[in-house]
Amino acid sequence: MTPEAIPPTKIKFGTDGWRAIIAEDYTFDNVRACAASAAMYLKKHNLAGRGLIVGYDARYASENFAEAVAEVVAAQGIKVALTSALCPTPVVSYSIIDRKAGGGVVITASHNPWQWNGFKYKPDYGGSASPEVVTELEEPLPSLVGRDIPVMEIAEAKKRGLVELFDPRPPYLAQLARLVDLERLKAAGLRICYDAMYGTGAGYFNELLDGGSTKVTVLHGFRNPIFPGMHAPEPIARNLGDMETSMRAQPFDVGIATDGDADRVGIADEKGVFINQLQVFGLLCYYMLEARGERGPIVKSVTTTAMAQRLGEAYGVPVYETQVGFKFLGPKMMESDALIGGEESGGYGFRGHVPERDGVLAGLYMLDFMARTGKRPSELLADLYAKVGPHYYDRIDLALREEDRDRIWKKAGDARPDAIAGMKVTARDTTDGFRFTLGDKGWLLLRFSGTEPLVRIYTEVVGDESLVPKVLAEGRELIGA
Repeated sequence: MTPEAIPPTKIKFGTDGWRAIIAEDYTFDNVRACAASAAMYLKKHNLAGRGLIVGYDARYASENFAEAVAEVVAAQGIKVALTSALCPTPVVSYSIIDRKAGGGVVITASHNPWQWNGFKYKPDYGGSASPEVVTELEEPLPSLVGRDIPVMEIAEAKKRGLVELFDPRPPYLAQLARLVDLERLKAAGLRICYDAMYGTGAGYFNELLDGGSTKVTVLHGFRNPIFPGMHAPEPIARNLGDMETSMRAQPFDVGIATDGDADRVGIADEKGVFINQLQVFGLLCYYMLEARGERGPIVKSVTTTAMAQRLGEAYGVPVYETQVGFKFLGPKMMESDALIGGEESGGYGFRGHVPERDGVLAGLYMLDFMARTGKRPSELLADLYAKVGPHYYDRIDLALREEDRDRIWKKAGDARPDAIAGMKVTARDTTDGFRFTLGDKGWLLLRFSGTEPLVRIYTEVVGDESLVPKVLAEGRELIGA
């Protein structure tokens, strides 16, 4: 087959950016194509004069891919501010706001396994690219992939003043100090076990909290792009065995973990028991409404907890649902001036910051909840359950072969069960996948992942934890898995 006859790679942005396996589809040529599209977008919308922020995570060759982006954008005469070291995605997002840039690019695959890398585009508002922005970024890609993209070598771009290196940390740390009373946290005497998961969050909690009686013990606080000892740098129970072991070996008040690019957070209670993502979102909503006394809408994805609705009713605030991903949540947060937004993946965003997930800020807010109340996480969760009732959640991820996709989708779409695990199905919706509401007893959702070749089965039930595996098993039956 001649080179001209080789079909170009199809680059498709998922829930948050484009991700692919390094050296297969994730190549320098394809990253340059994405960068060229980003430059076209900036010019089309008269944002080129404000420049582009470029940052990167701790994955293999991420800094080299970031330089490749800078070389393409600089060749178009657009100034690039390139982070001087790896940094969290929310730090890049805040840098866009702080520097009034036209947009930003982060080279990251977030929580995906080590073989992956990705390209996240952040518009001038500092959040995830909305569906409309994604459409514009994807549109020119077929004509760019496989073509020679003009570049300006990084040394020449720096010489001409088109690429500058900058440290994004100081403005971001100052922003967090405005949002959280760091002196209260430093003086709270908290014993924190923090798992950086070999990612970009390393160093942030220490820098923010050192200097008082609170102590931070760090696990995996250095770069290792194969993330040894964990399936992926995703802060969920199966990847946090070392944190659980450490917390059982010595006394801690809380465990905090952030994913590869530190936009997601995982929390463990004082005994090292993982508090799942839906419980954490419930706790953060409760913290905002009760401990801080703030009011405003709650925005949630369809995959996250019904506790949000119950809290909304209790405190008289509206609750809005969106499809999965901050490309939907972020715009709704901005539109409604939401107090908080959250999704099942462990990503939470907050008013007064960026309309985007921030794992570091979410962790600080959890610490602030503890410092204000003098309570440990298990006690806070008990208080939440006393308010809204106990809610139990789990999710199954099944590897998906492309040839099975249509069959599974049709089977899920055709499913019309009268009851699931003995609970009557009272509603069915297709906001994102296929969700079956089980009255006030819970829900089941079937959907494809937007970032990985997986079909996901989710459930949350109220009151009886033993129903969770039964609902998930019936979900598998519904799709023939």
